[in-house]
Amino acid sequence: MEVTPHDNPAHNGEALNRQSANFSDVVGDDFIVGLFATAGNAVGSPLLGNEYDPVTTEPKGEASVAVTAQRYVGAMANLEPVQYAGSWLGNIHFPSYISGYFDGEGCFSVAIAPRNKLKIGWEVRPSVSVSQNADRAEVLESIHDYFGCGTIRPDPSDATLKWESRSVSDLTSLVLPHFRMYPLHSGKSRDFESLDAICRLIEAGHHLRRSGLVKVVEHARVMNPSGRRRYDPDEILQDLRTR
Repeated sequence: MEVTPHDNPAHNGEALNRQSANFSDVVGDDFIVGLFATAGNAVGSPLLGNEYDPVTTEPKGEASVAVTAQRYVGAMANLEPVQYAGSWLGNIHFPSYISGYFDGEGCFSVAIAPRNKLKIGWEVRPSVSVSQNADRAEVLESIHDYFGCGTIRPDPSDATLKWESRSVSDLTSLVLPHFRMYPLHSGKSRDFESLDAICRLIEAGHHLRRSGLVKVVEHARVMNPSGRRRYDPDEILQDLRTR
């Protein structure tokens, strides 16, 4: 029986052995298979190279398991004892991690509030944010470093910390392009698409005209349908029709 060693650094130099299967007692179309394999362990199972999957199947370490011979008719069993249950530990693609994180915890929103000093009478404030408990602030710091913009501040509404970017120039040049390249996979992607369209309208100055602001409101009204709104979109549109 041939034994192939695998070097696993997390095993402190111990070798993890994968043993090949033996075939015996072939009778007609029937096959009796004897298998002696290495069970999973607290670190993981061997992959095709020197990588290891983070699989915990035996908390006390490796254990040799003898599989009772069985009879298979007309087909061979899969005799490869390798497990695949996740990516190589430590090999994290951070841009994809960020999109997944925002898919669960992020918020794409726009606030539209009255401003008498503006000719159009309304101010548009787009925002991209994500919150986390204070004891996990390192995640927000990594997000801040990745985007290179925004601020981290306490969120009094739920006693968490929040990273947020409100600058239209930062959103259009640094934040939103990331989510075009690494798309969201939940319904939150619709909020992103609406905010992306709103920021393009703002960047072009269309929000300063009634026709452009109407488009902004129409995009905003479909965002975060379960969220609270201080000003109802229909009220804003009604006010714009009178100007």
